[in-house]
Amino acid sequence: MGEIEKEGKVLVVKRIHVSYTLRGVETAEDREKVERAHRVHADSCPVARSIRDAIDISTELALM
Repeated sequence: MGEIEKEGKVLVVKRIHVSYTLRGVETAEDREKVERAHRVHADSCPVARSIRDAIDISTELALM
């Protein structure tokens, strides 16, 4: 989900919130691996690194 604000006559993306939902994570070991990947993935993502100074990016993780 993104939040857009108007600056003058231009619409600008200010915030992006990403919701991840994963099913089938059954063991504590798998849960730990998934949670670690979620914590560090933005630092390895070229898109996130390219826009992080201009757009606030937040994420949430739900394990089913």
